[in-house]
Amino acid sequence: MCTGSCAKCLGGNLITLAVLGSLANILLFFPGGKVIDNNDRISDEVWFFGGILGSGVLMIFPALVFLGVKNSDCCGCCGNQSCGNRFAMFTSSIFAAVGIVGAGYSFVISAVSINKGPKCRMANNTWGYPFQDGDYLKDKALWSRCTEPADVIPWNLTLFSLLLVIGGIQIILCAIQVVNGLLGALCGDCQCCGCCGGDAPI
Repeated sequence: MCTGSCAKCLGGNLITLAVLGSLANILLFFPGGKVIDNNDRISDEVWFFGGILGSGVLMIFPALVFLGVKNSDCCGCCGNQSCGNRFAMFTSSIFAAVGIVGAGYSFVISAVSINKGPKCRMANNTWGYPFQDGDYLKDKALWSRCTEPADVIPWNLTLFSLLLVIGGIQIILCAIQVVNGLLGALCGDCQCCGCCGGDAPI
């Protein structure tokens, strides 16, 4: 497969994951699937916008670059004309690194939130974080410490777990593009497709 085609495939997948990550983050603003009247009762990690900024906005730019690599100037990659494609592939590696940072941010925020647990009304009628060091993950009986909002624990756990998985996949895809982009910058996308042998690029 041409390095440009590989980049385009990765870009398409990253767009889908970015949309899913943003939606998951938006849903977290409705603890337990309900609208609450006080934003202070939403878990702090939700306001860090890991899914919207990290897995979403910061991932859109690399994804668009990956999708556009295949359409860049390609036919002169063998040293006879311009080497626009080589430069485009090198640039995609830089943007892939930006994507890794964004996905890593979302991944870390999600992991911290899962370990910390959601913000909820506790037995003493105050709002806070009743769990410590992920103890509620091992003992479901501890979930009774949260009295409101209803179902906030499975809601947050499911959505932050989804963001954790999305962030992990995005890191892997961007890491692949770092390598793919460097290979494309060195050998040229068209060379891999047989352009140097006189064939038209695919």
